[in-house]
Amino acid sequence: MPKVDKHTDYLRKPEWLKISLRSTTDTADVEHIVEGRCLHTICTSGMCPNKAECWSRRTATFMILGDICTRNCRFCATTTGRPLPPDEAEPEKVAESVKLMGLKHAVITSVTRDDLPDHGAAIWARTVEAVRRENPESTIELLISDMDARPELLDTVLASRPDIVGHNIETVERLTPEVRSRAKYRTSLQTLKYIADSGAVAKSGLMLGLGESEEEILQTLRDLREAGVSIVTLGQYLRPTKEHYPVKAYITPEKFEEYRLEALKLGFAYCASAPLVRSSYLADAALEAVREVCRTK
Repeated sequence: MPKVDKHTDYLRKPEWLKISLRSTTDTADVEHIVEGRCLHTICTSGMCPNKAECWSRRTATFMILGDICTRNCRFCATTTGRPLPPDEAEPEKVAESVKLMGLKHAVITSVTRDDLPDHGAAIWARTVEAVRRENPESTIELLISDMDARPELLDTVLASRPDIVGHNIETVERLTPEVRSRAKYRTSLQTLKYIADSGAVAKSGLMLGLGESEEEILQTLRDLREAGVSIVTLGQYLRPTKEHYPVKAYITPEKFEEYRLEALKLGFAYCASAPLVRSSYLADAALEAVREVCRTK
């Protein structure tokens, strides 16, 4: 068990979480493409620990609708405030960047835009359509906000026919009011169920180490599976700054593997579960696993 640092009252990171976040020559090429088109990535805004690895493989998760979120979740490093109006040219910029980077599997997420009447659903749909038009061989994965589980908004996004549609449950039901801003556990489940019932591949993820119990984790997995989710990710929560929600525990790699096996027993087609896993990490492998399950049915 990691020791508490008396000077900071933080749990010290165990060895398995010590990684390099420095850029390399390989990552500079991706950064040039992204910044040259005034795009945002969750890789940077979310302080993802896998940024160097993914960017060196010339993959990135694009973040549309700006980089300012209307919600103020206690775990998230993304800036909160009053967003700028959407960039109407953003769909084409993302599509061009996917082409320049040669992505076989494009992942697109966004800040939450409660300020927009349609929560940004139209821009979501246009982005998928633009990426598909410019990159017909690429598969497309979305990671959307809950959109208040409004069917008409979800239908707008789903009509663009992305290959995977994800929405992260983030944490267990008991901790949701403490950790997430405005979002509700049951609303997230309703959103995921609507996605799955539409025939799309539904995906979700949760962070561990926020103070949840093992039974709460297993119950969350059961809830997600009952909602029709096919792909699930589990990763260690890492506190972005002193102002964010504190880490209550560091989960061992062995325990993450136990949860992965439990998820597969519950019927998930794919589960990525390890300390540094994030929702878009090796996302193409998840899609291939789902397709393999479909082929063998």
